[in-house]
Amino acid sequence: MQRKPREPLVIEEIEVDPPKAWEVRIKVLCTSLCHSDVTFWKMNPSPISVFPRIFGHEAVGVVESVGENVEGIEGGDLVLPVFAPNCEECRDCKSSKSNMCTKFKTKFIDMPRDGTSRFRDKDGEVVHHFLSVSSFTEYTVVDVAHLVKISAEIPVDKACLLGCGVSTGIGAAWKVADVEEGSTVAIFGLGAVGLAVAEGARQRRASKIIGIDLNPDKFEIAKEFGVTDFINPTICVDKPISEVIKEMTDGGVDYCFECIGLASMMQVAFTSTRKGWGKTVILGLEMHGSPLSLNCYDMLNGRSLSGSLFGGIKPRSDIPLIANKYLEKELCLDKFITHEVSFHEINKAFDLLIEGKSLRCIIWMDK
Repeated sequence: MQRKPREPLVIEEIEVDPPKAWEVRIKVLCTSLCHSDVTFWKMNPSPISVFPRIFGHEAVGVVESVGENVEGIEGGDLVLPVFAPNCEECRDCKSSKSNMCTKFKTKFIDMPRDGTSRFRDKDGEVVHHFLSVSSFTEYTVVDVAHLVKISAEIPVDKACLLGCGVSTGIGAAWKVADVEEGSTVAIFGLGAVGLAVAEGARQRRASKIIGIDLNPDKFEIAKEFGVTDFINPTICVDKPISEVIKEMTDGGVDYCFECIGLASMMQVAFTSTRKGWGKTVILGLEMHGSPLSLNCYDMLNGRSLSGSLFGGIKPRSDIPLIANKYLEKELCLDKFITHEVSFHEINKAFDLLIEGKSLRCIIWMDK
């Protein structure tokens, strides 16, 4: 758990309550580290950043027990907890236009229905949940609206990837942009989300996938996810990146994806798309809180921009489909896993991600 900002996580004995109504207690098999965990790990105390807390929101586990009113999930089932709720009952969950559940909004701390915790430390002090998952623990309690039952056929470490970043990128390519065969794509930022966008575009048979990143070491691995061309902004000194992209694509790409979280790059991505129909999808949360300013003339010329949380993915219906694409060998998930550590080495996973050395590090609970 984390007790203070930017300090290494500590492993402690805790008590995990039984599940209440509409809740499930899970034995976590493996989990992985996402950049969102690191972002909150650095954050000072605030209404959405409380201590002590248990991080982790990409994981796979086995159902240990269920509370009242839980249907369709029982002990022994393999499940994927997700930060994005999916009640399947509200107007948004029933609509094909949105994945923003209005019955249960995404919460940063504690349980979604009653706002309380199911964790306590050895002294009886409350330990807070994170993003309705908290997977950096041997056992966790998750609301059924945040659970996806998955096939036991998919290896658990690959399934673990589908809880956040990889699904976000693939979903953005498939659902938000709806990339079609022969189209051109530019991706700003070649981290796990950006490479997942590339994988989704590759699967849709895009003709050109351009990767933009400051780290040239990422270019070689990006080829394995379908990236065909590369731009390192540090060597584009003679002309703007958007002009380089337009020259490479005869007027601009059909789709741009901003996976960094910088307003300045969002503007560049927007102007890198083709007049008439170019679409920019924003996946990165603006890290400095800077506003985004766009030229209205560019909007009138047919360019559009769309934000996307979790890549437009509806967890309960879409994640099993992505898993099935992997089982049918249509999607590459294996190469996202660059490192594996035991639970007791969890701080090593933080070091690897912060240093830019890993895409996804699988953290095994029983090793």
